[in-house]
Amino acid sequence: MLRWLRGFVLPTAACQDAEPPTRYETLFQKLDRNGDGVVDISELQEGLKSLGIPLGQDAEEKIFTTGDVNKDGKLDFEEFMKYLKDHEKKMKLAFKSLDKNNDGKIEASEIVQSLQILGLTISEQQAELILRSIDADGTMTVDWNEWRDYFLFNPVTDIEEIIRFWKHSTGIDIGDSLTIPDEFTEDEKKSGQWWRQLLAGGVAGAVSRTSTAPLDRLKVMMQVHGSKSAKMNIYGGFRQMVKEGGIRSLWRGNGTNVIKIAPETAVKFWAYEQYKKLLTEEGQKIGTFERFVSGSMAGATAQTFIYPMEVLKTRLAVGKTGQYSGMFDCAKKILKYEGMGAFYKGYIPNLLGIIPYAGIDLAVYELLKSHWLDNFAKDSVNPGVMVLLGCGALSSTCGQLASYPLALVRTRMQAQAMIEGSPQLNMVGLFRRIIYKEGLPGLYRGITPNFMKVLPAVGISYVVYENMKQTLGVTQK
Repeated sequence: MLRWLRGFVLPTAACQDAEPPTRYETLFQKLDRNGDGVVDISELQEGLKSLGIPLGQDAEEKIFTTGDVNKDGKLDFEEFMKYLKDHEKKMKLAFKSLDKNNDGKIEASEIVQSLQILGLTISEQQAELILRSIDADGTMTVDWNEWRDYFLFNPVTDIEEIIRFWKHSTGIDIGDSLTIPDEFTEDEKKSGQWWRQLLAGGVAGAVSRTSTAPLDRLKVMMQVHGSKSAKMNIYGGFRQMVKEGGIRSLWRGNGTNVIKIAPETAVKFWAYEQYKKLLTEEGQKIGTFERFVSGSMAGATAQTFIYPMEVLKTRLAVGKTGQYSGMFDCAKKILKYEGMGAFYKGYIPNLLGIIPYAGIDLAVYELLKSHWLDNFAKDSVNPGVMVLLGCGALSSTCGQLASYPLALVRTRMQAQAMIEGSPQLNMVGLFRRIIYKEGLPGLYRGITPNFMKVLPAVGISYVVYENMKQTLGVTQK
């Protein structure tokens, strides 16, 4: 990222104390685009962009706020130089903490060792990728000058934030609930970065779910009505829905599906933070197992909170035209004719489905990402959003395969009161009935439209998520 800075603006110096003053002056002149001797926030943003190092609004504002000592809304040369010198001191401490043998160079083994201490396991090959992204002279070691130049304008302040920079993650909803909530540093929480990223993911999820809602409704219809005697294929299912309620009916239940994103994300994020604190000692870093357990429990907590909305979504999706005027009318009728208990029908198979889904989703995701980094990454340890989305789509698909029978039984329990003459069976009774009447394939009825929506959901989520991040000023990692 900073190759140009290394080669032109920031000539390598023998040591920090021996650096000529023109080093800072030359860089300041590049940022002072109107030549008035001060740099405002817009000049800083435009200047960094022209140098090929756009950091994102949050990072640039952080640099500006920290450097603007007299709070006049501008950086003069003295303030600019003081910020860079103070930042270099922090980077020097981070460099020394990674340089375990104190030889003035960071090697791959030292990165592996340091990250293990901080609770992050990476392979030697991944550590070499980190080195390669910083290494300017091709020695496969990083000295202080290379380290300083690479992180000069990245406002990270300690090893934890540097790990966050390397360990890129994304909170994209591909149509089903995210298993493990994203993690944020204390600095990201204080700066408001966390809610911007969650909001970007939420908006992307809402657009993605709305775009793929017809496939989602078809899946529910096939789960509830499909059987050996009444086979419903994809074409016939769409034709039946359009004939019964028109084109608009393809989005029936989508409003509830979109509305529940916000409370589910909020509860899951809050619960995840609480469970992490319970499962790890103070100051200890969370491991993969603790992360999985915390994520699963947070998912269960969020599902408990929003489950009545899941029932409403299913009822609206299965309902006929005119049966319900909307979400509130549906809730009123369920409460009147079936009581409060109806809002938690199918809750047990839903809860049981979280464990295999979460476990397989997380394990496959980490495996795929690690495999890509070891075999296909060349110049950067950051896989990029598209690779992460591909890993997420495949891992989510594997998780769905394992938990789908429980999801199908849950949906039938939610809707069986609407089917005339249908016995009100519990989870075990429904499993027995499906296997007896439809065989094992009956447990996977409706899975085809469910898989069909994954690729468009990923593409739509990616475009919306990236645009929302730019709009909200989320720092590009």
